[in-house]
Amino acid sequence: MYKSQHTNELVINWHITEACNYSCRYCYAHWKKPDLGREIIHDEIRSRKLIEMLFRFFRTENKNNSLHNRLGWTGIRLNIAGGEPLLYEQKVIRVIRIARELGMNVSIITNGSRLTKPVMEEIASDVSLLGISLDSNNSQINKEIGRIDKKGLLLRSQSLKEILILGRQINPFMRLKVNTVVNSLNASEDMSTLIQTLQPERWKVLRMLPVLNSDLAVSDVEFNSFIDRHFALKDVMCVEDNSDMTESYIMVDPYGRFFQNKPSQKGGGYLYSEPILSSSVEAAFSQLNFSAEKFSGRYEQINDEVLV
Repeated sequence: MYKSQHTNELVINWHITEACNYSCRYCYAHWKKPDLGREIIHDEIRSRKLIEMLFRFFRTENKNNSLHNRLGWTGIRLNIAGGEPLLYEQKVIRVIRIARELGMNVSIITNGSRLTKPVMEEIASDVSLLGISLDSNNSQINKEIGRIDKKGLLLRSQSLKEILILGRQINPFMRLKVNTVVNSLNASEDMSTLIQTLQPERWKVLRMLPVLNSDLAVSDVEFNSFIDRHFALKDVMCVEDNSDMTESYIMVDPYGRFFQNKPSQKGGGYLYSEPILSSSVEAAFSQLNFSAEKFSGRYEQINDEVLV
């Protein structure tokens, strides 16, 4: 008999835009553009409709959801990602408020470059988890990766620390997650001091995923060496190798389609569902594979919170 998996939160990742002010060489945030007009985030009516449809389908009361026999959850979190979502600050704030009105928890993943004190003051009280993408504390490495904007500006860790302190003062329950992509440029770096300074509840360490290209890919030895070097941070570190990322996320692209990483033997890239707004969440979700086991296996209890 199949054993049901359990988690506190079902996380829906909406990548609201492909646009970004950085140009990371391994970036996977590039989607095949359908004949569906602009990204949904730019249309308030369509944005609200998409969020409402996702909430109705994935709410715990919907026993017709095909996941109910495979995965148990008590809440829903909308995770806002990109590209860089804070390029559209006011539209993101609108999305956060819509989701909160419906009863969803909200998190956001950002590269931190547009996370100013005024923005933090706007969002902190409504965000349960803030994710920051940081791949290095070395300016030259960040430049080589592409983590620099057109004006030549780099993220300063001290400024980020001050903004995070403000956010935690506004919302002491807001958790911090740092995402780091291990690639050939930062694989030999020691990021211990940076992580200890920021004090995240979780440090997610991901292996560069060759979805769209193999630029900056790392070997097993390089990846494992990075993990071993940071063993002292094992209590907050969560490691994801390439196989862990396949069919383990519920992901929606900027045009309102579910998508998944295409298995490497199929040439890489993405598999897409039909557009949710022109069909239904149920029909679109059924078109892609999703592993409840991988999803629940990626979660860990920290201070009674589930972080991913």
